[in-house]
Amino acid sequence: MKHEVPKALTIAGSDSGGGAGIEADLKTFAALGVYGMAAITSVTAQNTLEVRAIHDIPAEIVAKQIEAVADDIGVDAAKTGMLSNSSIIEAVAKTVRKYGFPLVVDPVMIAKSGAPLLRPEAMNTLIKYMIPLATVITPNKFEAERITGMKITGIEDARKAAKYIVEELGAKAAVVKGGHLGGNQSIDVIYYNGSYRELSAPRVENACTHGTGCSFSAAIAAEIAKGKDILEAVKVAKEFITKAIIYGLKVGHGHCPVNPSAWVDIPAEKFRIIENLQEALEILVSNGKYVAHLIPEVQTNIVMALPPHYARSVNEVAGIPGRIVRYGETIKPSGPPTFGASKHMARAVLTAMKYDPSIRAAANIKFDERIIEAAKKLGMTISFYDRRLEPPEIKSKEGASIPWGIEYAISKASGKVPDIIYHTGDWGKEPMINVFGKTATEVANKIVALAKILHNEKL
Repeated sequence: MKHEVPKALTIAGSDSGGGAGIEADLKTFAALGVYGMAAITSVTAQNTLEVRAIHDIPAEIVAKQIEAVADDIGVDAAKTGMLSNSSIIEAVAKTVRKYGFPLVVDPVMIAKSGAPLLRPEAMNTLIKYMIPLATVITPNKFEAERITGMKITGIEDARKAAKYIVEELGAKAAVVKGGHLGGNQSIDVIYYNGSYRELSAPRVENACTHGTGCSFSAAIAAEIAKGKDILEAVKVAKEFITKAIIYGLKVGHGHCPVNPSAWVDIPAEKFRIIENLQEALEILVSNGKYVAHLIPEVQTNIVMALPPHYARSVNEVAGIPGRIVRYGETIKPSGPPTFGASKHMARAVLTAMKYDPSIRAAANIKFDERIIEAAKKLGMTISFYDRRLEPPEIKSKEGASIPWGIEYAISKASGKVPDIIYHTGDWGKEPMINVFGKTATEVANKIVALAKILHNEKL
């Protein structure tokens, strides 16, 4: 049996800024494991601040693009975005009807910057020709108001609009998006097969939202291309776009774009980090007879964080649950690397990353003046802080001590993250050395080098 890759087509405008339109759609298709194709309807000169110019592609060329990919490659599902004028809309509708593939209609009317992307006279054409072809249509509040003539102020109004679009205008399913409806939750209302469904996600404040509608509709098309039913496709798309918004990309000076790549970037990076930590553990354990003498009373942990853009909390830092313990004359990790397994070292590395994003790993070992001297022999950079100087408001705040100490030590090192930061303890606090590096394996190798110097000095 032949297993072909799912294929999805975007019929939309080009955003030269890369945040919306076919650029966002193709990123979304790729992230969801679908082969992406494009029929460009308009070329826009656009960035995060404004749309400077629009050039519509001749309608017959738009149709020819669709025909070219449908005749050769095939289309499992498609989506429309910017359809600027009536002639393009009619040409697209005629061509889609010819091939009969499932179609997600994103009724794009206005750019995030406020520029109109649908000519006023084309509204009735969109309603007449495109909506009856829609397997799913995904209007936001303002688009749904224009399409239905209804005022939408809340969920009940959204339900009425979604039902009207299906039962009166002919779409198979309608999703009235909740991004502009206010409240702590963004609630999308779905009307399909005579019933309603609601999908909710926490609203993200001060978020990057350029390309939200494009990526959401593209995600629905991608999932339909993969064989998912409508409700499941919309559900996945809601999860997809929520993650893309949370990890939006702070580029440009205006409405920054969502990040479709987050869907695959985060799992891929987590896999790489777990692999790197496992390799670091192998380095440490294989040199356990040396490293065992560096394990402090509180035991050792070694951690590695997701890249800076994705590392928001200790849950995005992987470490060893139960830590690494001294086991006879060697060492033993208490468990396999896991995300969220460390708080103390996770806070240390997250703080260091603010000053140097390339420093994503750290470990703690016991304090010993001989280790500091060994570090100097190896040419390592060193800084320290005095826990006795910790302000009372920092001591009283849960989890604030380590970030304060790391920042203090980095400031003493002229703002650069050193290889080693140590403190000599305080009342009830064991003295400690933190070793930093770009990867967990780099940190492990630094620890082994220190341990071997100490071992050789004892001989």
